[in-house]
Amino acid sequence: QVQLVESGGGLVQAGGSLRLSCVASGRTFRSYTMAWFRQAPGKEREFVTLINWSGSTILYADSVKGRFTIYRDNAKNTVALQMNSLKPEDTAVYYCAAALVVCSVSTCINYWGQGTQVTVSS
Repeated sequence: QVQLVESGGGLVQAGGSLRLSCVASGRTFRSYTMAWFRQAPGKEREFVTLINWSGSTILYADSVKGRFTIYRDNAKNTVALQMNSLKPEDTAVYYCAAALVVCSVSTCINYWGQGTQVTVSS
């Protein structure tokens, strides 16, 4: 069992930055590919980015490429998402996720965090 707890969401103006963090419980953190998804009101949950256990595989959605960066620290059981040049369309609830495979679809996810709200004002 893995529990994921996100933090770092909030309200920011367009062009600003936020850093989300996710702390995982359990001793098997390094076994999981870690990912971030987001869900805007009235829309389906969508993939944002993922990083495999070693950091050798990192994927980004086209919509965030060049603006968002994912990091992980296996010693601290944490994964972070640095979000720069934020746009109003980035407004969503952001979810930390853990999967046993490298996969960018929500059906691959084994564990979800509770989500943290990110709101970008224009």
